[in-house]
Amino acid sequence: MNLKDYLKDKLINILILLLSYFIVLMLLIAFKVKISLIFVITFIFLITNILLIMEDYYKKKKFYNNILNNINKLDKAYLVLETINKPEFYEGKIVYQILYEINKSMCENVNLIEEQLLDFKDYIEMWIHEVKRPLASLSLTLSNKNKLLDIKTKAILKNLEDYLEQVLYYVRCENAASDFFIKEVDLGNIIKNVGIRNMDDLLNNKVDFKVEKINVKVYTDSKWLEFILNQIINNSIKYKKGKNSYIKIYALDNPDTIKLIIEDNGIGIPKSDIKEVFKKTFTGENGRIVPSATGMGLYIAKNLCSKLGHKIEIESVYQEYTKVSITFAKNKFYDVLK
Repeated sequence: MNLKDYLKDKLINILILLLSYFIVLMLLIAFKVKISLIFVITFIFLITNILLIMEDYYKKKKFYNNILNNINKLDKAYLVLETINKPEFYEGKIVYQILYEINKSMCENVNLIEEQLLDFKDYIEMWIHEVKRPLASLSLTLSNKNKLLDIKTKAILKNLEDYLEQVLYYVRCENAASDFFIKEVDLGNIIKNVGIRNMDDLLNNKVDFKVEKINVKVYTDSKWLEFILNQIINNSIKYKKGKNSYIKIYALDNPDTIKLIIEDNGIGIPKSDIKEVFKKTFTGENGRIVPSATGMGLYIAKNLCSKLGHKIEIESVYQEYTKVSITFAKNKFYDVLK
């Protein structure tokens, strides 16, 4: 709020004041009032009205500028009412009351939506657990069928289970921190579990799974890290390239960090897509080659790594290789305790 705009808004009021003064002036002249008295009346009129206008301007400027500045600073603009004091002037009280009603309505709606969202998440989690049961039963039932049917059916069931798990972890991702159990875990054991889980896919797609001896321990949540690694391995299998495909996993033990590398010789990622791969639902050029791509796996993995305090990075040369690295910080506090 600046003085120029304020005076422009008050232009009609000022013109009315000047007109009234002109009428008074004409009356004073008509009644042959002394010129000295006319000057005194004019001076008092001007000073009084200028002071009234400036007082009104600075009072409103302080209130409205405070609102505008706080709105710009807040992430949630509708909470601006909590940052301002109730004004003394009538117009400001009306604005304050309007903001109060808007804020109240917004908070009620936000609370309602949050409750509905939590109910929906609870339902989705329950639904996924219920669906997993018949899938497991179906897998057991088909275990005695002929080999060709068994391989195809297992692959379909594995995809269904992976997609269901992805939905489950995505639903839980926002409040994942409440489910974290950070402790020192053997990185080699986690990779072994991921390899066993994807064994059928690796064999059916003729992908060589190379794991170097990894004798390192990291501080993480084993359940969530297994999910992250599973998403990366699934992508490597999904985007494999012809014959002699491999996935190589190894770790680099640095002074302050441990870096886990998952490398494959698949179709790679175009240079133009590298910066976008962690974005939600982004599939890029490779999404046209593999229609089943959802663009959610790496997005969830990145989100979870951030919450766990790990750093995930990806580098790739198109038609040559893709290398995903997860960096774990060494916890010196625990080293001191040891």
